[in-house]
Amino acid sequence: MTWRPAFWLYAAGVVVVDQLTKQWALETLEPYVKHPVIGDLLSIQLVFNSGAAFSLGDETTWILTIIAALVTVGIVVYGRRAQRPWAAAVFGIALGGALGNLIDRLLRQPSFGEGHVVDMINYADQFVGNVADIAIVGAAIAIVGAGLLSKPILEPAAGEAGDDAAVTSAGTDASPEAPEASAEDAGSDVDTDGAQRRG
Repeated sequence: MTWRPAFWLYAAGVVVVDQLTKQWALETLEPYVKHPVIGDLLSIQLVFNSGAAFSLGDETTWILTIIAALVTVGIVVYGRRAQRPWAAAVFGIALGGALGNLIDRLLRQPSFGEGHVVDMINYADQFVGNVADIAIVGAAIAIVGAGLLSKPILEPAAGEAGDDAAVTSAGTDASPEAPEASAEDAGSDVDTDGAQRRG
């Protein structure tokens, strides 16, 4: 199939919003100072995350960068097989989220490949995230939900499609033979009956 424009448009949209909100946080907020939005449930707080979710792996940032790059490539590969427009949009949103955080890993301080991700949305002091995180989690929930509802997301791979086509072709080739055989049998019956009547 051809690449769906929605796949790239949603990805680009998420990247733009994510990077703009991070730049706003860097220019507006003082690091680590909380600004309550909904009491203690939600607040704005600029932090720099060298690790993954919940700051896990903060001593191996370069490994997380490699993993993020591989995940990004995987999303692109599977996103091409998105079967419906909404599925292409979901994979596009996931790609945008992955790219948003990967850009931070590659280009932000302290160094290339070990950059700290800019987070600013504090969820009840449990963890702090950003727009890219919201996109990734939202896309993951949509994919899992589609699977639970048995809604197809990806088109079959090339090999799988070939196998199905072979089965269908075999079934089609076999079906015309049956009427011919039936006609021959019918002719034999007629000849036999005619011979019996002539006898």
